[in-house]
Amino acid sequence: MATVSPSTDFSALRSATKTPAAVSTTRDIRLDFYRGIAMFIILVAHIPGNAWANWIPARFGFSDATEIFVFCSGMASAIAFGGAFVRRGWLMGTARVLFRCWQVYWAHICLFFFTATAMAALDLYSGSDFSYIDDLNLRFFFDDPAPQIVGIFTLTYVPNYFDVLPMYLGVLAMMPLIMALARVSLWAVAACVIAIWLAANVGSIHFPAEPWSSREWFFNPFGWQLLFFTGFAFMRGWLPPPPVKKGLIWAAAAFLVLSAPIGSWKVYSWVNALAPGLGADLLTIWDGIKALNENTGFDLRDKTDFAILRYVHFLSLAYLAWVVAGDGGDRLRAVGEGAAARVWSVLLTVTLKVGQQSLAVFVTSMAVARLFGFVLDQIGRNFGTFALINLGGFCLLIAVAYIAAWFKSQPWRSKRT
Repeated sequence: MATVSPSTDFSALRSATKTPAAVSTTRDIRLDFYRGIAMFIILVAHIPGNAWANWIPARFGFSDATEIFVFCSGMASAIAFGGAFVRRGWLMGTARVLFRCWQVYWAHICLFFFTATAMAALDLYSGSDFSYIDDLNLRFFFDDPAPQIVGIFTLTYVPNYFDVLPMYLGVLAMMPLIMALARVSLWAVAACVIAIWLAANVGSIHFPAEPWSSREWFFNPFGWQLLFFTGFAFMRGWLPPPPVKKGLIWAAAAFLVLSAPIGSWKVYSWVNALAPGLGADLLTIWDGIKALNENTGFDLRDKTDFAILRYVHFLSLAYLAWVVAGDGGDRLRAVGEGAAARVWSVLLTVTLKVGQQSLAVFVTSMAVARLFGFVLDQIGRNFGTFALINLGGFCLLIAVAYIAAWFKSQPWRSKRT
């Protein structure tokens, strides 16, 4: 892998970005595994009134499954799209990225209209007094559809539930700029990425989310690109893999544990119940972060602009996950023998498949999550119904992943002999 030091000259940097040998060209089992895990978590998180959502990573720290999705997408993009810039040049690489943007854009449009139609159907035909349109905050769309339809297609109207794909689209659109800068200097790439992230975090750059208010996109792509291009840089070989050292492992674990009461109200309530004095000290820290935000506009915990504590928290979590998986994911594959090993082998296989087909799986999970919430409204919420809905949802995502993979394989084409 190509690494960068302050003494590296521009010609060496250009060579590092152009040399295919410095780039990973195959999918990493760890990438697909953790992205598959993120897809399951995202479904759980978006089912309304889902008790299982109380135990997802977002309830125990600053970062959540969104960070996994974005970071792994950056790594996958380095393989799928970054290589096109090296093999075919900047123009063809840009064309490859634009084609992916086209796919993501229409996935977003279809997701919105499917979900809006489903909520309208529930309001019209379910016989319930509860408004599913209002619950998803789509009343503006249905009361005045003409300008909102224009907003949906121009991405100037982005309801909160539909905000991940526009963010992903915005980050992807930055890739040609990053690859152009990489041909000059990797330091230029770093400076650009950090400068854009800083501008987003002080509120200088963002996109409007709706025409009737000052609300911005819930996920600001100018902030989240820092995480995307971090994953991208690791997979391209622009950043060296972190060493496996006990000191780093303990430091990452310590940060996750010690920051949990600040990043999670659930954890804070547990700490406060056990040690009220410590709870009072933690509240002082909370107040200090809040005051910093009010005085400077810089929120260390902000999700919209992807604040620094979320970045450090995720990198700590990702480092531990990387260590646990082993070199090349060897520990994931080392299943041993016996019934438990066979079960793990099946779980690993289906999780990898889900991770490999993340766009199709993500769109499906968002499309059906609200419908699963409606089903829970009808059958009640208890231990059994939560298990039925969540496990049934997992099975659906797995089925979608395999179906998407089957279509992508183009089985109708004649195989060469």
